Amino acid sequence: MARTPITSPAEGRGAPALEALLAARSSCRAFLENAVPEDVMTRLFEMAQQTPSWCNVQPWQVTVTSGAATRRFADALTRDVANGSDSDYDFPEYSGVYAERRRVVGYMLYASVGIAREDREARARQAMLNYSFFGAPHVAVIATPARLGTYGAVDCGAYVSTLLLAAESLGLGAIAQGSLATQAPFVRSYFGLADDLDVVCGVSFGYPDPEHPANLFRAPRAPLAESVRFVNE
Repeated sequence: MARTPITSPAEGRGAPALEALLAARSSCRAFLENAVPEDVMTRLFEMAQQTPSWCNVQPWQVTVTSGAATRRFADALTRDVANGSDSDYDFPEYSGVYAERRRVVGYMLYASVGIAREDREARARQAMLNYSFFGAPHVAVIATPARLGTYGAVDCGAYVSTLLLAAESLGLGAIAQGSLATQAPFVRSYFGLADDLDVVCGVSFGYPDPEHPANLFRAPRAPLAESVRFVNE
């Protein structure tokens, strides 16, 4: 049977709900200790599994830690940072408007937790919290077969986006973290991942700490005109 097209948000009952999730979601940088129940976690990843992908290849390979396993991984990852970074992907070179947007959200984070812009030592300590997952009880490592190249990474990006929105819908907090990808060889070795898997990123998740100042600001979004061009003729 042909699917009935939705012609307006009012007709599509899911549209307002999606708008609400998009508006409510933010990167969580402080978590409660409470573990996510197994049934909720299963539902979370079942929802993420519905992500569309190029030719339906579903390339994401996901490793999820809980409890003591998360803390052991955090401790080991934090120690490994001292050995330098090595990513499977070229790290972005931010310039122009992209560098400015990055600076804005960084300064918003520092201001929220009381770090002065010139306090490089405190900023470095804040950055290191990435490797302990901001205290999250769970982290998901997202990897993709290297042979799938750009489109494998793009598919994993779509998966991460779905995972973040699914977490929001379940009352969870989550944050996508490229910092885990900067230690790709270590992450691969630690979890015994195949050598032909590229580490794309991590997603730390759990129940957000609603009182922590790092969770009380919202990163701004650029005006639509800066990103979208409509061509009618």
